[in-house]
Amino acid sequence: MVPNLGEVGEVMHLAKSGRLIVKLSAAGQNIRAGEILVDSSGRRVGKVSELIGPVGAPYASVIPMTDRTARLVGEKVFSAGQAKPKERRRK
Repeated sequence: MVPNLGEVGEVMHLAKSGRLIVKLSAAGQNIRAGEILVDSSGRRVGKVSELIGPVGAPYASVIPMTDRTARLVGEKVFSAGQAKPKERRRK
């Protein structure tokens, strides 16, 4: 299990768009777009793109950060915090 990370939900399936659909748990209902999700080993799963569904039982649409998306179905995911914004190069 990943220390210091809160479980946010479970990967339900892979959408036709290639995004992962995560059913959020009660603890995961306060995540925001841009957060990085990791698996129980601490490997990056993806980045939350948007929250969808009813307010009482939301889902997250997640842009995968791995090629092995099929193995993630049914796995618990954890929040690793907000993604850092990209630095802009100055000319």
